[in-house]
Amino acid sequence: MKNGRINEFSLYSESLGEDMELLVYLPEQYSPLYKYSVLIASDGKDYFQFGRITRLLEQLRKNEEIDRTIVVGIPYKTVAERRRMYHPDGDRRADYIRFLAHELVPYIDETFPTYQVGAGRALIGDSLAATVSLMAACKYPNIFGKAVCQSPFVDDQVLEAVEQVADPSCFDIYQVIGTGETEVKTTADGTRDFLTPNRELRKLIEKKGFSSFYEEFNGEHTWKYWQRDLERAVRFAFGGSHIH
Repeated sequence: MKNGRINEFSLYSESLGEDMELLVYLPEQYSPLYKYSVLIASDGKDYFQFGRITRLLEQLRKNEEIDRTIVVGIPYKTVAERRRMYHPDGDRRADYIRFLAHELVPYIDETFPTYQVGAGRALIGDSLAATVSLMAACKYPNIFGKAVCQSPFVDDQVLEAVEQVADPSCFDIYQVIGTGETEVKTTADGTRDFLTPNRELRKLIEKKGFSSFYEEFNGEHTWKYWQRDLERAVRFAFGGSHIH
């Protein structure tokens, strides 16, 4: 394993019945003598490529503005597979979420020096990847301490998942959405208004009493805006030593 590099691993998933590619970023100063927080990114390749997250993390860590953090990115194989695993209606979504909680997390904890508590783990995603990250945290609130959602796709199933969370103090929610996201062209759902359902989700998050952050940025459903937002999102997840 190389420090300051993206290392490629393959993990066989019983839940999904296939090998899952993992892109694991270990910081330049990585040492097994320290414990690390873990950022798990669905749309994993995009966070490295378009989000340029590695450079951002090194800078924040150099200034001691965030905890020591490992990034585990899960790339999707095809656009069709992405929908099957991330979309609320996806026939593989439940299996993918089970993979995250019951296979990926134990693998990470066995392989790297992690805190092994929910507060030390955050899920991050954009669009449908944000949706599945939020739904995974709702399903396993003791395993994932933060859900970072950049422009999530929101429907009634997502709202229902949030509504069903018995103890909103278990995890924190970060949510941003663009004011220009009223006509988003999706691969399988036609053109959708993302903004209005996100506002509904925001109201529900507030009503439930989650510790949360919400902002409507002036922009559209693209990486141009998510990349700009990423520093604040990472600070929300791992700013300061929140783990004892």
